Amino acid sequence: MPRFEVVTLGNGDAFTESRFNTAFLLRCDGATLAVDCPDRYRAVLKAASAASGLALRVEDVDDLLLTHLHGDHVNGLEAVGFLKALVLKKRPRLWTTPEVAGEIWERRLGAAMGRLWDGSRFVERRMEDYFDVRVLDWGAPNAIGPFEVLLRRTIHHLPTCALRIRAAGRTWGYSCDTAFDPGLVEWLSAADLIHHETNHGPAHTPYASLAALPRPLRTRMRLVHVPDGFDAAASAIRVAEAGEMEEV
Repeated sequence: MPRFEVVTLGNGDAFTESRFNTAFLLRCDGATLAVDCPDRYRAVLKAASAASGLALRVEDVDDLLLTHLHGDHVNGLEAVGFLKALVLKKRPRLWTTPEVAGEIWERRLGAAMGRLWDGSRFVERRMEDYFDVRVLDWGAPNAIGPFEVLLRRTIHHLPTCALRIRAAGRTWGYSCDTAFDPGLVEWLSAADLIHHETNHGPAHTPYASLAALPRPLRTRMRLVHVPDGFDAAASAIRVAEAGEMEEV
């Protein structure tokens, strides 16, 4: 039976000075699915490789799922797109929601990637020159290789998706960025392993709300997107460490 593994690449928020931003690699049956693409993505993978003992390389990431358009989740995409297209001559599959797919080129990537100098002239480029964009369905299961992906909207500043992903008979849940939402927690509770954000502000989840959840649920939960200074030793829920690999 194949194993479904989740590698935490980073556990920090947008403002961190001591962590990598929150992102993941999912692995099953020889397939890899990246969840979000923060700054300095190759350095993120290199650090996670050193911590986990796994060989994690951007060259092997051909499927990438974006949850929303905030910079700490997508800022690495420009460099990855250039590397894949110009150096590796590959076009990775970019999986995301209709809202992100409709805005990412015009509002995030086009200004930097839309016009290139080829040595003698300027050449116009499009999203399709870099990525094979695949739009996910909010209301039905989505198949990405061995992974079955379900989406749920979160309470955040802009359209954002939580994830429930099933592979090898096991399910991983990820809250992504969200205000505390009991309905979302109930939806995620069907998963065998859950990564839930906690941070400050009205569009993020207070730690106290998660710490008050029933203990059996908290034991299956890991905290991510934590602010610098968060006291992991005193937490009632374990903080996922960068480079940590867990079997779901």
